[in-house]
This record gives sequence, structure tokens and C-alpha cells, in this order.
Amino acid sequence: MKPTILLGTLLLFGTFTPSLVFSQPAVSSKSSATAPARTAAAADAFLSTLDDAARAKGTFDYKNEEQRQKWSNLPSPMFKRAGLKLGELTPAQRTAAMAVLAAALSAEGYQKVVQIMDADETLKTGSAGRGGPTFGKDEFYISVLGKPTATEPWMIQFGGHHLALNITIIGKEGILTPSHTAAQPAIFTMDGKTIRPLGNENDKAFALINALDENQQKKAILDSKFKDLVLGPGRDGKTIVPEGIKASEMTAVQQAMLLDLAHEWVGIVQEEAAKVKMAELKKNINETWFAWSGPTKNGTAAYFRIQGPTVFIEYAPQQLGGDPTKHIHTMYRDPSNEYGRKLSK
Repeated sequence: MKPTILLGTLLLFGTFTPSLVFSQPAVSSKSSATAPARTAAAADAFLSTLDDAARAKGTFDYKNEEQRQKWSNLPSPMFKRAGLKLGELTPAQRTAAMAVLAAALSAEGYQKVVQIMDADETLKTGSAGRGGPTFGKDEFYISVLGKPTATEPWMIQFGGHHLALNITIIGKEGILTPSHTAAQPAIFTMDGKTIRPLGNENDKAFALINALDENQQKKAILDSKFKDLVLGPGRDGKTIVPEGIKASEMTAVQQAMLLDLAHEWVGIVQEEAAKVKMAELKKNINETWFAWSGPTKNGTAAYFRIQGPTVFIEYAPQQLGGDPTKHIHTMYRDPSNEYGRKLSK
């Protein structure tokens, strides 16, 4: 029997009956199929549930640059997305769409996505009848660029308010950059449990800054203040000069903590691809920088950044909505391989 991975939060879709929930599909640890093959099969299964009109709406040429860059942190209708909206799919189609994500992502990455969507659903409940932006799980979109295959380049896009995943699959490689993960509220209660979609990112970062000695902190902590992401949505192709403390000036333990922090983004994608990326980050550790802005006590709002030859990660609390610790934006980029371009030329 295949073991089923049950997520900490169950994804309840607004159009579903109370008994119909979505959990991560059963995955066999002994399966001979590779992660790229499983993901391609899941995408084909999803596309097979669509009629011609829906398939035309949800699929694009792999080299469609306009669609690649059609993502944002903004809610509907403030940003017009293309693709298939979950709220317009049948329950079976919706389950198949989420199964594509479950195949492309790690269990932890998939859970993070579900929790970000759950957070947006709480905004929908809180803003009911007020007009303005539209929130909730129905407002997330999925699209496929190229033909799903285990060998040739293709891409999955999934996103909505506070979420934009650009997953390029090229053989065994799974490239997640650029991708945006965020949360509002960043802490909420569901079924009696406290949910923090980006809690590990926060806690590991505060642990790292407090593991630095006084001289190291003087280098890591910047005088500049940041209200939002420097290289967030709409900033493709931009770069900035590294700041903070270089990891070559850290101890082995501190370097390990920095890599573990970076894994919160790298590890969203399926494990085989994440392992390759983490090996790359470890190889480049001495050329990687860590920068901080704000207080160093956990529970307060602080900005931080990880920057190296093949990684750029930002975490930025937001003033909009009151308590900045409850509204978080993050960004994950690879300046050398956005949208998998380095490998798909």
C-alpha cells in the first residue's frame, strides 16, 4: 500500500462539499518513476480533464515571454493573470491541478503553498461584502508552458495573491526561480491549530543573526531600512551590490545555519532538484552574503537578504495592514538562471 502524506492543513475549496477535501496524493517511495516523469504525468492527467477551450486558455508556448512574466503579489482584480482560475474549475479538475503542484514540489513546499492559500482565504472571510480586492483560494491560477515531458523543457505557473511559482522542468532539473512566497496573515488559527506559513523562514533567520558575534553583527546589520522587497515582482533582470557579512567570515556552524535558512526556499521544489541546488549553494558558500535590517529579537519585524552567485533571497515585513510581523513578502531568484534560461538555451 502506498503511504499517504497528510498535510498539516487540509485544503478546503469553496465549491466543494464539506466532506470533499484535498490532501497530497499518495506517493510511493519505491516508485521507479523519476520526479520529472511523475510531474509530467500529473500535468498530462490535469490537461486531459479539460475541454478544448479550457486547454487553450491554460496552455502556452514554452517561449512565451509575456506569459512567463505575468505574475505578481497583487490580488485580483488589481493584477490580471492569465491561465485557468481554480474557481472556474470543476472539483475533479481542481484536484488534478493541485496534484500537478504536489508532484512538482516537496511535501514541505506543497504544505507551504496550501497554507499561503489558507491565509488568503481568511482575508476573503474578513473582507466579505466590502468590495475592493478579491481574495481566497478561488482566485489562484494555473498554466502550463510547453509540452509536459520528462526530458524536454516545460514550465508550470501557479499563483495568486501573495504567491507566484514559476517552475521550469528540464530533465532532472527543477528550477523554481523566480518565485514569490508571502503571507497575510502570517499567523492564523485553523481547526484549533496555529498556522505560520513562513514561520521557519522567520525563526531560522533570527537564530542565525543571534548566532553571530558582536563584530559579525556589525557587518551583517545594515543602516538602510527596507519597506518592501528590493528585487520583487516586476524586477526581473535587475541586480544589486551584495551587502552585509560574507559567509567566508562565518564559522562552519553559522554557514550551516545560513544554508539551512536558504533551504526554506530552495526546498520548496521536489527533493531531487532541491538537492542539486543546495549542493550548488554549498559550493558557493564563501561567495554568499547575509544582510539584516531591523531589530534582532524574534517576534519583531526585520528584513534580511541572502545573496550569492546563483541565489538571491529576500524577506520583507510589510507595514500595510497594521502589524508588519503578520504581513510578509519574500522573493527567491537565481540571477544566473531565471526561468531556467541557462539550461534551456
